[in-house]
Formats: sequence, C-alpha cells, structure tokens
Amino acid sequence: MAPNPLIEAFTNLVNRIRGLSYIDEATLKEVLREIQRILLRADVSADVVLSITKTIEERFRQEKPPQGITSKEFLLYLLYQELVKALGGEEAPNVNVSKRPYKLMLIGVEGSGKTTSAAKLARFYIKRNLRVGLIETDTYRPGAYHQLKQLAERVNALFYGEENSKDPIAILRHGLEYMQRNRVDLIIIDTAGRHRNEEELLKEAKAIYDEAKPDEVMLVIDATVGRQAAAQTEAFMKYVPIHSVFLTKMDSTAKAGGALTSVIRSGARIKFIGVGEDIDEIEVFDANKYVSRLLGMGDLEALIEKIRAIEEESKIMEEIEEGKINLLTIKKQIDSIMKLGPLSKILELLPTSMLPMQYRAVMLDEEKMSNAQEMLRRWRHILDSMTKEELLNPDIINASRIRRIAKGAGVTPKDVKELLNYYQLMKRMVNQIKKSRRRLGRLVGE
Repeated sequence: MAPNPLIEAFTNLVNRIRGLSYIDEATLKEVLREIQRILLRADVSADVVLSITKTIEERFRQEKPPQGITSKEFLLYLLYQELVKALGGEEAPNVNVSKRPYKLMLIGVEGSGKTTSAAKLARFYIKRNLRVGLIETDTYRPGAYHQLKQLAERVNALFYGEENSKDPIAILRHGLEYMQRNRVDLIIIDTAGRHRNEEELLKEAKAIYDEAKPDEVMLVIDATVGRQAAAQTEAFMKYVPIHSVFLTKMDSTAKAGGALTSVIRSGARIKFIGVGEDIDEIEVFDANKYVSRLLGMGDLEALIEKIRAIEEESKIMEEIEEGKINLLTIKKQIDSIMKLGPLSKILELLPTSMLPMQYRAVMLDEEKMSNAQEMLRRWRHILDSMTKEELLNPDIINASRIRRIAKGAGVTPKDVKELLNYYQLMKRMVNQIKKSRRRLGRLVGE
C-alpha cells in the first residue's frame, strides 16, 4: 500500500523541526509556510489554514514553553494542539447504543461507500455483543440488494431486502417489522445514493426518515471529495437532521484534511472513519489519535503527555492559590505528577512546598526519592478508595471512614491519616497565603 501523502508530508515536517538547532524568526516563518503548503495540498480551505498558522505563530511568540521543554518541542506541541482543535477538539464521539432497538439510518450520494460502511458498522457493533440487522432500501442501484445481503452474511448480521420491489417505504416498513420480531438491538438502514437528480434523492431520504423515525442519521461521505464534503453535508441537512458523519477512504487520499475540516465547520460531528477496504477497517474518529498518526508521533506522544501534565499542574497550583482545595485537588495533583515520570526527573518542575516536610530534603537521595514515589502511589490508591463526597468534603472523614478507606486501598489507617495530615498542611498554607494577600491589599489601599 502506498503511503498516505498527507501523513508523509507531516512526518517529514516533524522530522525537520526536530532536527533544528534553534528557531529564529526566519526559521519560524519558513516552518509556518510549509504547514500552509501541506494543508492547502490537503484541500483545507485557505481561511482555515491561515487561522491555524496564525494561532501557532501568535502562541509561539507570546507563550513561554513549560520548564524543561525546548522551543522546537513547544512548536511541535502547538502544531499538534491547533490541528486537534481544527478537527473538532479532544473529546471523542460517543459510540454507545442508548436504547433497544436503536435505529441508524445511513444516507449519502452514490459512490460514497454507504453499503460497505453499513456492513463495517454492523461488524463494529457485533464485536460489542449487539444483535445487528441490516435493511436495504436502495431500489435504484443494480446489485445493491445482493451486495448488502452478502456482506450481512459475512459479518453474521440479519438482513432484510426485497429484490424486485421498487417501493423503498414498503421495504422499510416490512424490514422494521422483521427486525423487531427478531429482537435486534441495532437496525441499520441503507438508503439509495443514485437518482435522476439531487432533489429526488433528498426527498426520498426525507420520506424514509419520516417513516423510520431513526434515533440517528449518519451521513456517509467519500473523503476524496475534499472540502466539497461540506456542500454534501449542508445539502442533506436541509432535508433531514445529520447527527453524525462517516468519512470513507481516509487512508487513500491527500484531501482528507479538507474533508475533515469542512465537515466540522458545517456543524456536523464526525463519528467514524474508513481506513481501508476490509470489513474491519473502521475506526471511531478521535482527533487526538488522528493527529498523532498524521504527525508520525512515535515518541512525540511522551512529549505531549509531559507538557499536558505540566500545564495541568499549573492549573492545580492556581486553584490552590485561590483557596480551592480539597482531596480531589490533591488527587488531580498526584495524577499530573505521576504522568511526568520518575520523581527524580520532575522535581525541578515542582515547587518543594508540594511535598510534605519530611520529603523536601530527598532531592539528591535516590532511596528517599524512591520512597517518595511509593508514597505518592500509596496516596493515589487511598484517594481511589474514597467516595466523591469524601474527596470534596474531607472534614467528614472520621475514624470508621478511615478504616474503610484503608481496607479498600490495601493500606494501614496510619497511611490514610498521613495523607489527611498533608491535606490539612496544604489547607493551612493556602489560608496563610490568602491572609498575606489580604493584608498586602489593605496596605496598598492605604
């Protein structure tokens, strides 16, 4: 299989950035121009390209890289973040089926890969232990009935179609009755993509939607159409609601970026992507994972995690300084520290006040450092053993709760008390900071 040209271009750019000795004004401009060239070749619209590179440039100039992060690593991180943002953000779509039976209607133009996508979706959900049925309502395309019937047999899904019927609504009605009699969990309805004109196609989609009353309408789009994907999305949206999008042929086109960004800008949510011709080559669309693959991340993933943890630690410190402190704050704090790796590698990033007094003098002692690392792991288990109420309101934790928490975490009550003492220490320190600031404010006011 030939390498995806978009992935190849971005991987080369990442390697080039990592090979730089430093980033001056001219180098920054050159890198930004290369990002623009890659995105424009991917059929991303000029205004989106300009927005991405302008934001990267502004943030690179204005934001200071976290301690321990080089300027080129920071530039790569900004590229990663802005691409993720352009592709819909960090939250992955929910692919759970919320009711039984759940009706999923597929629509799209001819050649989008709708029938194959129906089988891929059936396979995806069958592997998640759902009973899936496929209904073929396409009465226009020769072979649509036989194609979906064969695919249904291949993935072990139920199938309903009427080979010689020309009435899609009657087929749908009979198909829904058949699936309900067979207690199907998920009903996937395949529709026509070919008509004499676009308006007839859209009107039939509306008629099937009104009859089926589906829980979800999924638009299937061929990613090779690039930014024209938005026009397809908007055309169908005038007739039926689009709840999600399935982009096919994502593995074989340089225009994938244009298809992704244009669909997202139309307001639709990309849920699945097709990454090959085989029935199993379907993925839930996750902007983080997609951009990671796009940039040939490899060990860059460790860098992204490290920077995220540092940023999270900074947010936690702001919360603490504002007086917003409870055991949930401590839990988030420990999580961010653990993500950064061995304690010996990250203590330089962490104020010494973040550790109890007895651990502040362990900076150069490996054995004591290991003990401190173990203490944090123990505390994390203790916090996992607490209820949400206890995390948010530690003052309710009495002797009986301490015994229950210790038993659940596999530690001693003494360990739980040590964590609670640390929390009280932090709380007192925060209150002292707040009092000092108020006194300073009064002095300045006078």
